Amino acid sequence: MQHRIVVLGAGYAGAVAAGRLARRLRREDVALTLVNAEPDFVERVRMHQLATGQELRPRPFAEMFDGTGVELRLARVTAVDVDRKTVTAEVAGPDGDHALELEYDTLVYALGSAWNDQGVPGAAEHADQIASRAGALRLRERLAGLAAGEPVVVVGGGLTGLEAVTEIAEARPDLDVALAARGALGDWLSPKGRRHLRKVLDGLGITVHEHTAVTAVAPGHVSTAEGTAVPAAVTLWTTGFAVHPISRATALEVTAAGRIVVDRTMRSVSHPDVYAIGDAAMATGPAGNPLRMSCASGLPMAWQAADAIAARLTGGKLPNTPLRYVNQCVSLGRAEGLIQYVTADDCVVRAALTGRTAALYKELICKGAAWAVAHPTLGLPARRRRAVPQPAPAPTDTPLPTTTPA
Repeated sequence: MQHRIVVLGAGYAGAVAAGRLARRLRREDVALTLVNAEPDFVERVRMHQLATGQELRPRPFAEMFDGTGVELRLARVTAVDVDRKTVTAEVAGPDGDHALELEYDTLVYALGSAWNDQGVPGAAEHADQIASRAGALRLRERLAGLAAGEPVVVVGGGLTGLEAVTEIAEARPDLDVALAARGALGDWLSPKGRRHLRKVLDGLGITVHEHTAVTAVAPGHVSTAEGTAVPAAVTLWTTGFAVHPISRATALEVTAAGRIVVDRTMRSVSHPDVYAIGDAAMATGPAGNPLRMSCASGLPMAWQAADAIAARLTGGKLPNTPLRYVNQCVSLGRAEGLIQYVTADDCVVRAALTGRTAALYKELICKGAAWAVAHPTLGLPARRRRAVPQPAPAPTDTPLPTTTPA
C-alpha cells in the first residue's frame, strides 16, 4: 500500500514541500496529493505590485507539477479531522459545489494566513487588503477609479504597509497618499535604515501619521485614538495576519492565535502524523523566539518538514535545516529598496543596504522564491529512497514554547 501524504495549501511553503517530497520519495511507495483552492500560484510578496496595475507572470500549478507525481486537487479545505485522519474540502463544479473527503497517513498543513482586521470597527466592511490576489485586484479597481487629489490611507507601518504605501505613491503621484503607523516610522530599523526610509517617503510626498492608532474605518475617512478624522477615499489595512481558522477547530495543539505548535522537525507536538509549515505553524529560531509570518520563514520550514517526512519514511537520518534569518528585504517602489541586516534570530544590526542596489537585491529574492515554487523538483539531487514499513508514531521531539509573538 502506498503511504498517503496530503499537503493542504500551495503557497510558498506548501508548494515547495510537495515538490521536495516528490523529489525525495519513490512514486511506487508514496501517493502525494496537493490541495489548493486556486489553479495558479499567488506571489503574495508582490500583491502591492498587482494592486497598482502591474501584471504578474501566471504560474499554473498544472504546469509546475506536471510529471512530478504530485496529484493536484483544486478544492477549498473546509475541515480536518486529525482523529479520523481525513480532510474535507469543497470542489466547485458546473452544477454547484460538492464535498470531497481525502484520507491521509501524513498530513502537511500549510493553509497560511489572511489579513487581520484586529476587530477594529468598520475595517472589515470599508477597508481593502492585499493579503490575497482577490483583495489586491479589488484594490486595483478602486485605485484606478480615483481622481487626482483624492486621499488614500495605508494603515500599518510594518513591511507590508511600507511596501504598499510607496508602491501606490510611486504609481499614482497625483493622489494624496498617507501612512498611519502605531509607532514611530520604521522604529525597528537601524539608524541608517530609518533615515533612508524617511528620505524615500518624503521624496514620494507621503504624509506620515506616526504614533497614530486607527480606531475605526468609515466610508471617506478613518478615526484615530486622538479623535482625529483622517480623509480616506480608499483605506488599505495592513496591520498583520491571522491564520486560517480551521486549525482551531481541530484537536491539534495550537497557540492562542491558532498557530499549530510544532517541534524542530515541523511535526505537531500533539499529533505526530501532522506537520505544519509556513504562517500556520508556531516554530522558533535559534534563540527560541517565534519565527515571524513570512516567506523567509516558510521556505526553510518547508524544507525541514519535507526532509523529516522523507527521513522517517525511509529510515534515514533526520535533517537539521537552519531556521535563521539574514536580512529583512523591503521594496520601496520599483527604484528604491531597503535591506536591513539582522541576526540569526531576526534582531536588527547596524548594517543596511539602501537605494537602487537594495531594490535589485529585493527583486532577486522575489524571483528566487518564485523559481523555487515554479521548479519544485529541481535543484535537488535525485535521492529517492524506498519507504520502509512505519511503526506507530512515537511521541514528538521536545515541543517548542507555545507563546505567541507580541
